[in-house]
Amino acid sequence: MTHPSEDTLGWLLAQAARLHRFYLNEKLNEMGLFAGQEQVIQVLDSLGSIPMGELANILRVRAPTASKAVTRLTALGFVERQSERLAEGGDRRSVRVRLTRKGKTAAARIHALWDEVEADMVADFDPKDGKRLRKLLLRAATNLATALGGTEQNFDIPLDALDDHRI
Repeated sequence: MTHPSEDTLGWLLAQAARLHRFYLNEKLNEMGLFAGQEQVIQVLDSLGSIPMGELANILRVRAPTASKAVTRLTALGFVERQSERLAEGGDRRSVRVRLTRKGKTAAARIHALWDEVEADMVADFDPKDGKRLRKLLLRAATNLATALGGTEQNFDIPLDALDDHRI
């Protein structure tokens, strides 16, 4: 039985994205991580110690969702929390999060995993086809961001991506 939408680009894109995520998740499981947790590690690797609220904003999740992810990653030894007082003499505290040494090692491995998955995804592509696919996906993402009433910036699409020398 075939899916009614299987001849559309959107369906094919969704299937490719689903398989990409599944394949990456298989590799993350070898590290004791689950899908989504690697994003926390990547953000912290990129930005260092940041407030929990900023982490939630970057991940585009609610603060309780970010907190739950950090709690799990803390229990696994990848992340640690730091409390700091916001105002002199006040009780308000801010929680910052950062990677542990284990988290920094994991960040390097996660970067390598992304590279491995991408290499497998385009294994039989001509290098020009890989560049062309990247450019087309960026255009598609830009078009969808615009259709949603936003801009590329609202959806984490690099503003200069289409002009990038790698394309």
